[in-house]
Amino acid sequence: MKIKFWGVRGSIPCPGPQTVKYGGNTPCIEIRIKDTDRLLIIDAGSGIRELGNQLLSHDLSSKGSIQTEIFLTHTHWDHIMGFPFFTPIYIPDTRLKIYGPVTYEDETLEEVVGGQLSYRYFPVRQAELAAEISYIDLKEETIDLGDGIKVTTKYLNHPILCLGYRFEFNGKIVCTACDTEPFRNVFCTDPDDPSYDETMAMEGEEVAAEENRRIERFFAGADLLIHDTQYTEEEYRASKVGWGHTSFEHAIAAAKRAKVKRLALFHHEPLRTDRQIDELARKYCNPDYAGEVNVFFAREGMEIEI
Repeated sequence: MKIKFWGVRGSIPCPGPQTVKYGGNTPCIEIRIKDTDRLLIIDAGSGIRELGNQLLSHDLSSKGSIQTEIFLTHTHWDHIMGFPFFTPIYIPDTRLKIYGPVTYEDETLEEVVGGQLSYRYFPVRQAELAAEISYIDLKEETIDLGDGIKVTTKYLNHPILCLGYRFEFNGKIVCTACDTEPFRNVFCTDPDDPSYDETMAMEGEEVAAEENRRIERFFAGADLLIHDTQYTEEEYRASKVGWGHTSFEHAIAAAKRAKVKRLALFHHEPLRTDRQIDELARKYCNPDYAGEVNVFFAREGMEIEI
């Protein structure tokens, strides 16, 4: 499998002189499966615009049409905002499958994603798109994608239903976990608080611990894990608990326990400059801290082969 990062930022695009090295586009990852001619795309953040242009200049001319599958981790705007600018959706003969977590809200996945293409937000309506697009709802499950490719999904901890993906092909594994934070006990644990219930507090601890163990089993043995690391542990503890994102410290520790081979730190905080990320890399991306896991910061344009 060949993986390329087209967008690595969280929350909002942040182009400018302070983000040239790592990039300012929001999440989009390309996975090419060797020997199968299959293209899988993770998320449709602003990075998917340039990926779409690349497909037009290469895939369309060489293959005559574009066929691909997009796996949305969730529908927060930074992960879908690039979809209206993904040029292949305007090209006849494009065939596109869009997978995403099932929504239990009033709107379907198609209405949430395609709803960006309405005159309220955009000059082209979804009904005017030339591509053949189908939407597939996912829960926690394993799907055979054909050609020897298998994908397993896992619910993550985010303020909306959010899926991690584990793609397996020919003995190689790539996992994604964006966006997520460690599961935690949501019940009161202060015995002096009037709402404290000892039984509920203990059960909450056990459930959170088990879900965190399930996440690590989901990562287990991955050749590449792409993990949300928007904050330092200090930033997270200070004011970001419950925002749905992870610290560097937690992600690296989890990758070590799961015996992941390579860990891509991903979904960078939009206020983080290139210089600041370089400083963080010196701390977190060395064997003294990361042990046997090869840890690195994902950046736009980076390509990895596993």
